[in-house]
This record gives sequence, C-alpha cells and structure tokens, in this order.
Amino acid sequence: MAASVCRVGSSVGRALAKTRSPILLSLRRGQASVSYAQSLVGAPETQLTALDNGFRVASEDTGHATCTVGVWISAGSRYESEKNNGAGFFLEHMAFKGTKKHPQTALEQQVESMGAHLSAYTSREHTAYYMKTLSKDLPKAVELLSDVVQNCSLNEADIEQQRNVVVRELEEVEGNLQEVCLDLLHATAYQGTPLGQSVLGPSSTARNLTRQDLVDYINSHYKAPRMVLAAAGGVNHEELVGLAKSHFGGVSFEYEGDAVPVLSPCRFTGSEIRMRDDGLPLAHIAIAVEGAGVSSPDVVPLMVANAIIGSYDLTYGGGKVGNCSYVAL
Repeated sequence: MAASVCRVGSSVGRALAKTRSPILLSLRRGQASVSYAQSLVGAPETQLTALDNGFRVASEDTGHATCTVGVWISAGSRYESEKNNGAGFFLEHMAFKGTKKHPQTALEQQVESMGAHLSAYTSREHTAYYMKTLSKDLPKAVELLSDVVQNCSLNEADIEQQRNVVVRELEEVEGNLQEVCLDLLHATAYQGTPLGQSVLGPSSTARNLTRQDLVDYINSHYKAPRMVLAAAGGVNHEELVGLAKSHFGGVSFEYEGDAVPVLSPCRFTGSEIRMRDDGLPLAHIAIAVEGAGVSSPDVVPLMVANAIIGSYDLTYGGGKVGNCSYVAL
C-alpha cells in the first residue's frame, strides 16, 4: 500500500492542476522493500508481568531519554448505570484536585518541576491516568500516578466546584452538533445496552451525583485485576515492576459481598435516528456498520482499511471535493 500527496508546488501537482484528472498510485505485491516480518525486527519487545494481586505491568523499552507511563483501568461508561452514568468522567475531573499527600498546588508544582505532562481521559470501556516525563523521573511519575488513582481527594467543596465545570462542559458538548451526532449514532447502534451510554452522561446526572456515588464507583471498579501500569520509552521493565509492587501491590483484588460488577452483553442494532432542524445551515450525518471486536483477528485489517479511506473536510484545501488530493491503495 502506498500514498502520495500531490501539491501544486510540485511538478506532479502542477501536472494535476493542469489536467484536473486524478492520479492513481498503486503498489503491487512483491514491490515492498521490507517484509512485515523484517519490519518487526526493530520493534521493541513488549514485556508483561502480573503481580500477586492480579495487577499487570507492561512495558516497551526504546532506549529514549523520555517515556510515557500511565495507569489504565477497565472502567468507563459501559460499566455505569442510568443512575450514575457520567461518574467515571466526573472522577477524571476530580483526579487532579489533589490528595492528602499532594494537595492540588503541591501536585501541580511537582509535575512542573519535572517538566512533565500529566493528563487523563475516560472512554466507554476504560479510564486512563498518564504522564509524559524524562526517563530518569519514572519513579516519581509512578508515585504521583499511584497517589492520584488511589487517594483522590473527594472533598465536598471540590466536588461542588467540579460539578459546575462538568455541567458547563456538557453544555458546550451539547452545542457541538458533530459530537451530538456521534453520541446519537452510538446510542441507537447499541440501544438498550450500557454501551449506548455517552461517556459524559446526561447533565441531570452530573447535577445529582453525590460523594458517596463516586466512592461506590471507585470501590466497585478500581480493583487490581482490572488495572495495568504501562510504560513506553526509556523504561527498564524490572524497575517498573519494582515500582508497581511498591505503589500498587496493596491494591485490593477482592469485592465486598456480591458486588462483583458483571458486564451486560451488548448487541448491535441496525436502526436509524434523525433530529431535523431546517433552521440550521449544515447537516451532520453519520453511518455505522457492525465491525470486528478488539479481540478479533480482523481488527488489524479493519484499521488498515480505515487508514486507507482516510478523512477529508473543507478546511484541508487541495482543490474541490471530487478532485482527490491523494489516492492510497
């Protein structure tokens, strides 16, 4: 497969501009200079270790002077109910309000003194807290991440402050018709199942979530077998495992009573939903088809096909729609 971008400044681009006919570029079998197997030779080995409590550690050592390290948790909107939909997203906002050991100002100063970047995100199926930092600061980065994940300060005053922030963010998203369209697409494709819920949840839930709701969410989902400490860059795996034992070895793997969360099966439902407003100047349209799951052997070919199709919007330039700026096969 090959792709080429044709710009008017190049000889090929000038020829295209004159002829206004698309150029087709192809790469036939046998033309590749490097085989798939050869391309993997230079890739760093992924090392994986599981602690006694089920907590997993994964790393790839590239030998660089920097690294990215984070904690990935199997908890997202798919694990929520109608009552607490948006709890994971709310917790993400609370994550950087500080802990008992590192109040917000101290936490921010620690990250800044390392020249690091601390961030988090929530999706339908997982939550992540991660840092980009110098490799020599890996121990401090893991310590801070451990404190943020396990000892988040759920102060009532901070919760009320973040409640206002979350509600404003929800209002902004509701005004972004592209985001609304994609959420509706997911909601109708997986209607009647938790996978149809949005990551942010409805504004009504954000206004009513209590501190106890957040505590219950953590107690239900932040368990060792559902957590992974992953790092890539200048990372020594044995060092990372040692840090994981020190900071995450005590994370519980047990549930109280019958509180083990069981994922409801999700099904794809072919259907259609429309929200029509003739007063709007643009239409937002999204079409989805049932695809391969993350564990399917077809997921990689599907991702390659997605990359081949690419994306385009009017801000890209390169001529009118229909006069292709690149073709990849």
